[in-house]
Amino acid sequence: MNDSTPPPEDALAGASREEILSALFANMVIQQTNMAMMLMGKAAHPETGQFYHDVDGARMFIDQLEMLEAKTRGNLNKQEEGLLKQALAALHMAFVEAVDAHATSQKPQPQPAKDPAPAPQPAPAPEAKQPAAAPLETGASEESRKKFSKKY
Repeated sequence: MNDSTPPPEDALAGASREEILSALFANMVIQQTNMAMMLMGKAAHPETGQFYHDVDGARMFIDQLEMLEAKTRGNLNKQEEGLLKQALAALHMAFVEAVDAHATSQKPQPQPAKDPAPAPQPAPAPEAKQPAAAPLETGASEESRKKFSKKY
């Protein structure tokens, strides 16, 4: 082993209790963030190298960090508060991307089943083609509103 790097116990020997607690808090926030990122497929599992897609599991970690933010409000120093806010902002953006990517990969399967049904209706009358397009757009906008309400 390299003798120039001190063991973790020696590194914390000169630290105050407040510094130790602050380091532990930062470590926990980073750990929760990494777990959520891994479950959203944004980072590979450190041992297997595989990417996982468990949006519900990631949501649990995000919810835990949001709870931590609410319960510790007013009790954190500026660095701890900034770390927590930055981690939550990054997780919220990644969560939106993960949900959109999952929805995009799920959409092509149901859409081909819907496309053949409206196609025969517009063929006889060109005017029927325009009203048929409007409900599809409305359905898509309703679907996007539903997605938005579920996102962080």
